[in-house]
Amino acid sequence: MMLVIQGLIPPAEAAVLREAARELDFADGKATAGRFAREVKANDQAAPSPEREAIFARVERALRENGLFRSAARPRAISPLILSRYREGQTYGLHVDDAVMGGLRTDLSFTLFLCDPASYVGGALVIEDTLETRAIRPGAGDLILYPSTTLHRVEPVTRGERLAVVGWVQSQIRRADQREILFDLDQAVEAAHAREGKSGQFDRLAKTRANLIRMWAET
Repeated sequence: MMLVIQGLIPPAEAAVLREAARELDFADGKATAGRFAREVKANDQAAPSPEREAIFARVERALRENGLFRSAARPRAISPLILSRYREGQTYGLHVDDAVMGGLRTDLSFTLFLCDPASYVGGALVIEDTLETRAIRPGAGDLILYPSTTLHRVEPVTRGERLAVVGWVQSQIRRADQREILFDLDQAVEAAHAREGKSGQFDRLAKTRANLIRMWAET
C-alpha cells in the first residue's frame, strides 16, 4: 500500500525547516548507500549537528502524532532520519532499499517533502510496481509512505533544489496484506463510532481489530 499523507508538517512549518536546512553542512550522500546503490546515487545529505537534530525532532514528533501514519505503518521502530538535498543535475537511479538498516528490518520507506514543487523542476520520486510506474511530487510538508520492497528512483533535478527527510519503518505487523487489513479496519471502526457511537457494531469491529493485532503483532 502506498499512501500520501498531506500536511504531515503544515506548509508554513515546512518553510521554517527548509530555511533551517539551508544553514546546514552537507556531505556526499553515497556514504549511506548500499554497495550497488552507490553506483546510481548522486545527492547530498546533511551532516550531524544540533540544528539538524532539531529538524529531525520536529519530524519525529509529527510522525508520532499523526494517526494516519500510525495506522498505515504501525511502527515498531523508525530508523535514524536522513535529510537529503538534490541540486541541479543530481539524481538517484533505480534501486531497492537495503533490507536491514541499523539493525532494523525495513518494511516501509517514507519521504517527507520540504520544498514547494513549483520551486524546482524534476526530482519526482518514481515508484515502480507490477501495474505501473508512478511519479510523485507532492506539496511542501506532505509525506509519501510506500513499501521498502519496491524499486524506486529520484528523477534528476534540472532547476532549483529539492530537500526532503527520508526514513524507514520496521512495523509491528510484518506482512503488507495484514497491515492493509488493519488500516481498513481502523477506518471502519472510526466511521462506526462517528455514525452511532459505542454501538454493538462498533464493539464487534473493535474486537476483531484487537484480536487480529494479537495474532499478527511482533513486539
